Amino acid sequence: MFRYYVNKNAQSNGDHEVHKFGCSRMPMEQNRLYLGLFSNCRDAVREAKKTYKQSNGCYYCSNECHTS
Repeated sequence: MFRYYVNKNAQSNGDHEVHKFGCSRMPMEQNRLYLGLFSNCRDAVREAKKTYKQSNGCYYCSNECHTS
């Protein structure tokens, strides 16, 4: 299980990126929302979408959930 966070600040395209704890692109503590423990990024992105409808996996740490 991994700890996942979503960036509170949207990217220029409106996406809120979901990151696995330890990602080199992790937002600063004040700019991230803890999502919980998940075994995969798909479940973490699903949880993030409850708060930020337009959520997406980080290209670097959750690439299998990243959409262009």
